[in-house]
Amino acid sequence: MLCDLESGQILKTISRPHPDGTEVDPAAWWSALQDALKEAETFGEIAAISIGGQQHGMVLLDAAGEVIRPALLWNDTRSSGTAEKLNKEFPNIAELTGSQLVASFTASKVLWVTENEPENAKKIAAICLPHDWLSWKLTGSKDIKDLFTDRSDASGTGYFNPKTGQYIPEILKFILKSDAKVILPRIINANEFGGKTARGIPIAAGCGDNAGAALGINAQIGDMVISLGTSGTAFAVSATPTNDPKGEIAGFADATGNYLPLACTLNAAKIFSKTAELLNISFDQYSELALKAEPGAGGLLFMPHFDGERTPDRPNAKGAIQGITHANFTPANIARASIEGVIAGIAYAGFGLENLGVKYNRILLIGGAAKNPAVQQIATEIFGEDVFAPPAGEYVADGAARQAAWALSGSSNPPNWNQGDFEKISLKNAATEVRAKYFEAISKI
Repeated sequence: MLCDLESGQILKTISRPHPDGTEVDPAAWWSALQDALKEAETFGEIAAISIGGQQHGMVLLDAAGEVIRPALLWNDTRSSGTAEKLNKEFPNIAELTGSQLVASFTASKVLWVTENEPENAKKIAAICLPHDWLSWKLTGSKDIKDLFTDRSDASGTGYFNPKTGQYIPEILKFILKSDAKVILPRIINANEFGGKTARGIPIAAGCGDNAGAALGINAQIGDMVISLGTSGTAFAVSATPTNDPKGEIAGFADATGNYLPLACTLNAAKIFSKTAELLNISFDQYSELALKAEPGAGGLLFMPHFDGERTPDRPNAKGAIQGITHANFTPANIARASIEGVIAGIAYAGFGLENLGVKYNRILLIGGAAKNPAVQQIATEIFGEDVFAPPAGEYVADGAARQAAWALSGSSNPPNWNQGDFEKISLKNAATEVRAKYFEAISKI
């Protein structure tokens, strides 16, 4: 995303497809980024760059800076068992890292490699995340000591303390089964530069994707953000750190110096597209069909755990449609139930923030599915209150661009770019009984 430095106006958005799967050769990201930057340069001078990237993804480098194996992405669940081992080994891990670990966390994935790929484990000289690696590649450096990151992305590794801003040696020793010194990206402030491209363009700290989205929409303390992308997330900006011993809320840092307690579900917008595909209709038709059904979908409960689940932590969970009768098994009810199931899962995750004392007074709905009329209406019904939708945008990239401008400004605060008016989606009828049925079913998976 190319933004005007002063106003934040989006000048150009460029995208390239991401390979399928839960493990990817990082070379695919590098090729896409180079291609996109070549196109971006045709629109004018680039003053600064910042990378926002998916959290948790594990990139392992050898001493020469070469990638050892394909990156394991956040949604790869093979490390669920090693996450359990880490939580048992460090009973206070939520206090140390802000989070009980699940399969998504980088630490769980590194331990999986140590236990299952010992030859690869022997080669590990540096561990980084997708955004760290891309920022480093942009510098042209071959020295792994030049890796840098920010606290938002580091807080998703499972070996970083967001309160102290330091890595945790004892966890690193355990996951590597070694005292060997492994290079980790140095942590720099959100408004600092970590390096320059070969052509001298400064590169800012970067951020994790959810932290980037919060910065992109200028989320404030008191906002809860519901993001409906491939996965679903519910997070809130908080002035104080959190730690959830139950493991449902991750105690992340944000991209400004605050905290970003977050709950994640593995299945969101892709459930909508899969259901529309099953019904052989377009996404717009799917929305219209869902709105023809009554709240509760005639008693159908759609459990959308196609890829397991993260909140609650059930990596082996399967999807299901419950309560089928001859009367209620209709295309309209199936469409509505699929949306209700996804939104109820997000609400289950989001309401967990309140249990940690995180207060919110406004719900912001973002992500690829956030403009769908059925999704918007059902979100108000399940949450039981109005929701607000920012103008459509790629808010992770927008947040990264805003961070780059922030670093250039030398200011202590991010630039006050105008994101446009938020659309208020008013609650008409709450569906608290539907929500209660889903919450009961979720608690039993």
